[in-house]
Amino acid sequence: MPSTAFSSLHLKPAMLKNLASLGYSAMTPIQAHTLPLILAGKDIIAKAKTGSGKTAAFGIGLLTHLETSSVRVQALVLCPTRELADQVGKELRRLARCTDNVKVLTLCGGVPFGPQLSSLEHGAHVVVGTPGRLLDHLRRGTLDLTSLQTLVLDEADRMLDMGFQEDISTLIAATPYKKQTLLFSATYPAAMSELTATFQHEPIDVSVDETHDEGAIEQILYEVAPDERIAAVVRILRHYRPESTLLFCNTKVECQEVAASLTKSGFTAVAIHGDLEQRERDLVLLLFANKSASVLVATDVAARGLDIKELAAVINYELPRDPEIHTHRIGRTGRAGEQGLAVSLVTAHESRRVQAIENLLGNSISRGELTSLTAAAGGQLTPPMVTLCIDGGRKNKLRPGDILGGLTGEGGITGSEVGKIDVSDNHSYVAIVKGSVDQALACLGRNRIKGRFYKVRKVDV
Repeated sequence: MPSTAFSSLHLKPAMLKNLASLGYSAMTPIQAHTLPLILAGKDIIAKAKTGSGKTAAFGIGLLTHLETSSVRVQALVLCPTRELADQVGKELRRLARCTDNVKVLTLCGGVPFGPQLSSLEHGAHVVVGTPGRLLDHLRRGTLDLTSLQTLVLDEADRMLDMGFQEDISTLIAATPYKKQTLLFSATYPAAMSELTATFQHEPIDVSVDETHDEGAIEQILYEVAPDERIAAVVRILRHYRPESTLLFCNTKVECQEVAASLTKSGFTAVAIHGDLEQRERDLVLLLFANKSASVLVATDVAARGLDIKELAAVINYELPRDPEIHTHRIGRTGRAGEQGLAVSLVTAHESRRVQAIENLLGNSISRGELTSLTAAAGGQLTPPMVTLCIDGGRKNKLRPGDILGGLTGEGGITGSEVGKIDVSDNHSYVAIVKGSVDQALACLGRNRIKGRFYKVRKVDV
């Protein structure tokens, strides 16, 4: 473990004094692992959650590298929401108190352009903002990134979730090839790996919060009669109340039947299998990935390539014939240091399959009693988000930032109430926290997006 004393770093005395005055007594794990690399000018990919101290990590680094005599944008911090950008901007100003004449400017959507244009005319050393508004300034010629030394992507996975990949790529294309790029993310999905490969130079992976202990997945077997499987699934869901469940069936027919039965029982369930058209498949995955559906019922073939974060539970409606498929199924939960649940339903005739799986795992799986499971408090299990469909997409030149701005503008909702944003050719989909849906609909009903009104409706699951 690296030293946790800030004095162990090559920082100016004024910075050390300021850190002490701010109550920074010792480095957090993410700071201790990343700050020496950042100060050495390395590109990094750091897995860090909110509250880990990551803002100070990249903030101290980028402020140390500033040439304050040159009032040009030397550091750019991209954030997914206005709230996070405001928070980061305030923290950077606190960290910069020890350095004379450092100007930190925040540029976000949902607020007027005028004051931002005026501030940019007076110059800035550090710019913090959301991708959509930054891109608007770049296209207007009011934001010059040709002198950039440090680029930070904060909560990068959230920005990808919200559909900002194209905006981020365009912004990065306007920056110098030679620069330091710091990426902070709670998770590291495949899409991010593809993105970072295009603009980072030999990045160093730093994973402080990631754990891979065997206890991350709790496995339980429940013995059932063949005709009791659906009732057992309902009982399991009502007892454990997982926010997101991937339920595996061995056939397409079972997928449809199980999803329909769960829907009749009051759950928000969707099915994915080989008979779906691509458009239907995309919508089903979108609803599950953005937390507008609680249960995704799938076959092994249909589930290939799914990259679903924060999957609370996996349920095997019946065991697969190949024990290795079982390990692939349950390995989708319990990721990124989170606790996962893997439940399998077995009949008395499937003892050989159970034995083969336990032999492969090298240990026995706990057995549970269905009769011991009681419905937990909280009423019917419902997903936390609702999806809105906007009747406009790429062909209307809509971007995620435009939609976010329309939702969080005057009288709107906060960025934290907005989930994933997906923009297709002719439609856009945005997940909204369930309790804020009516306010979001009203906001989009009275606010123009890019100069025009669009029809908006809730997507039925």
